[in-house]
This record gives sequence, C-alpha cells and structure tokens, in this order.
Amino acid sequence: MKILVIEDEKELAKSIVEYLAEEQYLCEVAATFREAMDKIDIFNYDCILLDITLPDGNGLKILEELKNDNKQDGVIIISAKHALDDKIKGLQLGADDYLTKPFHLSELTARIYSIIRRKQFNNANIIKQEELEIDLLAKTVTVNNAVLNLTKKEFDLLIYFIGNKNRVLSKSTLAEHLSGDFADMLDNHDFVYAHVKNLKKKLSDAGCAPYIKTIYGTGYIWKGKG
Repeated sequence: MKILVIEDEKELAKSIVEYLAEEQYLCEVAATFREAMDKIDIFNYDCILLDITLPDGNGLKILEELKNDNKQDGVIIISAKHALDDKIKGLQLGADDYLTKPFHLSELTARIYSIIRRKQFNNANIIKQEELEIDLLAKTVTVNNAVLNLTKKEFDLLIYFIGNKNRVLSKSTLAEHLSGDFADMLDNHDFVYAHVKNLKKKLSDAGCAPYIKTIYGTGYIWKGKG
C-alpha cells in the first residue's frame, strides 16, 4: 500500500514515515504545495496524508485538484488548525477523515487502514475468492486453509491485484506501486516480472487457481468475480 505524506514539518513527516514503514506501507513525502501537486499529477496513492498549511500554498487546493481530476486516492487531513470551517470545507471537498495535531501514530494508522479497507474492499477485513483467503489485519494468506508464506512485496502485489480485479495493470503501474517514485529511476521493470512470476508460482503450488493472467505487450490482470 502506498501513502503520500504531504507535511512540511520534517520531524513529524519522518516520524510518520518510519512508523508506517513498520506497518509495511510504502511512503513518499512532499514538503511543499508544488512538490505535492507534482506527485499527485503523476502518481496514484492508496491514501494521502494532507497538511492544510503549507509554506507555498493551501492544502485544500490539492483536494480541489484531486476532485477535479476525479482521482480516488483516500485523503486524511492532518492539521494544527482547530477551525471547524476548515474541517467542514475539507470534508466537503472530498477528504475522508480529519486529524488534529498532535495525534497518536497508532490512531493515524488505524484510520488509514479503515479508509483503504472501505475504498478497496467494501469494509471487509477478510477477502475471500474461492480457495483463497486474505486477512488484511493479520496480513496472512491461506489457500485451501493452508498458510501461504509471501514476502512483503508479494503480499502487497497480491492485495493490489485483488483491489483492482478485472483491470489490466501495466508493468509501469505495478513498478510505481511497488517502488514509488523510485520506479522512474530504473532502467527497466524486470523486477515486476520477477515478483509476479514468484507470486503466481507460490499461489499455483499451493493449489490456487490461475487468477493472474498475462496480457502480452500490456501487463497483467486479476480475474475475479465482481
């Protein structure tokens, strides 16, 4: 899962990134309005943590841009402001939640999880597809009731596939999801092929149906109901 932290307080941003990394989230940081706009124009995120007060602009304008572009990134406003008007305006513009500084990082993590679960998995903690079962809270995967051992990247890739089932995902999209903006610095996306190949083999060896299909010249698709 990929998170964008839009926060100009360096120590707070660092604390958030370190905490979320332990929870297996891939984080990127934007410290200015301009940097944040550049990132949301290029990339998609599972959740955006948005500080309203930025040194070179108003964070609410970022919300407006997300709405104008019809982007589905989850958004949590994090701000030192206590003004009710800011909270109401942010929610009206499409924010999913609002946290006032200071806050506990454990609460922030719970709210991020809640938003991702609601947006991608209809509020479910357990995802089931025939013989495959995924526990999002425990981060465990079972096939025919047997535990499947996946690496962090493989688990993240599996969740991303299921969250985008029946959609063709290009190698560049998968590279961006797995590596963030570092994907632009890579000469090729062969690592995506390697991760997908390993995931497919582990699922197959465990007795899982071949839900991941290769669309030659384009990318991959997860075939599922719905």
